[in-house]
Amino acid sequence: MNIMSANQQKGASALTPFEYEGTISAGLAKFTSEFSLASTPERVVERAKLHILDCFGIALASTTFDFAQRAANAIRGLGGEGEYPVIGYDMALPVRDQALLNGTLIHGLDFDDTHTDGVIHASASAIAASLAQGLRFNATGAEVMAAYILGVETSARIAQAAKGAFHARGYHPTGLVGIFGATLSAGKLADLSEKQLQDAQGVALSQSSGTLEFLSDGAWTKRMHPGWAASSAITAVALAKEGFKAPSETYEGRYGLFNLYLGEGHGSDLGMCTAGLGQEWELENVGFKPYPACHFNHSFADATLALMSQGMTMDNVESVTAFIHPTQAAVVCEPLEQKRRPQNAYDAQFSIPYIVATTLKRGHFTLDELDAEALNDTDALRVAANVDWQEDPDTAFPRYYSGKLEARLKDGRTIEHREAVNRGSDANPLSAGDIESKYWSNATRAVSQRKAELVYDSVMTMDTAEDVWDLARNLSLAT
Repeated sequence: MNIMSANQQKGASALTPFEYEGTISAGLAKFTSEFSLASTPERVVERAKLHILDCFGIALASTTFDFAQRAANAIRGLGGEGEYPVIGYDMALPVRDQALLNGTLIHGLDFDDTHTDGVIHASASAIAASLAQGLRFNATGAEVMAAYILGVETSARIAQAAKGAFHARGYHPTGLVGIFGATLSAGKLADLSEKQLQDAQGVALSQSSGTLEFLSDGAWTKRMHPGWAASSAITAVALAKEGFKAPSETYEGRYGLFNLYLGEGHGSDLGMCTAGLGQEWELENVGFKPYPACHFNHSFADATLALMSQGMTMDNVESVTAFIHPTQAAVVCEPLEQKRRPQNAYDAQFSIPYIVATTLKRGHFTLDELDAEALNDTDALRVAANVDWQEDPDTAFPRYYSGKLEARLKDGRTIEHREAVNRGSDANPLSAGDIESKYWSNATRAVSQRKAELVYDSVMTMDTAEDVWDLARNLSLAT
């Protein structure tokens, strides 16, 4: 299978080493110190606006779900009121609490973007940290956008260096790695020196966290990972700015990120942490989600629709087999009996049997397919009980989240369909119109059309804004 990235398709050169001396954290600090929006191609700036818009639309939609209100109550109860407006609420919180809650809202529906190589939700922690620090330091919109972009560029590279191994070991890269990109975003806006930026990454190493244990019972903890990363990044930056001593070999050290979490002989390519910085743009390899579910499921939703066009129905399907990479299967197929009958909405978002059966029943998969009526649909659950999985020898994982479905029908026929490249990725992208439609649908679940228009206009003119206070006020419900 020869599937090229967007950069390769455009004829761009292969990744070249970013030149620096010393450790990886020193190199990332150098890149951060020198980076500006003026050094970013216009196409990347325009794409960044769409990613930011997508994040904010999802965050607004999240406020209509129970987890969001409980998180807001808990976080406000701890720190009290502050100066920084929260997305979708009539409240303002202290800066770290605002970043924590905003990051949780952005990732809370598992509808936010994913850098496929790194298996990381690249935007959530980067924009949560950048918005909070941008308000704190009265940064311009261009400065906040630059901080967001470099957060994505760095966290995506660090995550992809592991080649999917973080997930395989039970870690969630969005929390585990997202903190480092968020730290560089926050550090840029705090005007840290290169030495301070290096120290901030060392401090972040001791705050890096994120486990996949939520998969055992559909727990809510994954939702907070990018919020925690953003909040912790702000703490790391504050400590570094005051000269707090930190380890220098954050990534490659004996107990650095890769050796500690992946073990001896982990096989990561640490050169990828800095390769092509400023020349190749990983933001262009971050995929938008067409479905509110784990990105591993998306090809299977589309494959279900394709099989329906071949004649598969709720009445004539006997069984379905999903062909998938084992690392993905551990997340969305196992334990199989639990995945066949998810106990709550978050459980359902990480279930191939559920997304196949529910898409077959309803002909689509949206946020509405996560309500109690859908979760308890007996017809869909009957089909889900007959969905199994096998290892896919032709998968493009981790570069793309391919998937194949093979359905056995009651009349004896077998039909199949493969999605080689998941829709929304760089090689099978959503259009700008698709992304904007997704924003309107999500945002207006929570706020009026007029309020959603104010947010849209603020994001689309962000690079020329004197500050981001109007954006933050438009995002909140505060008067």
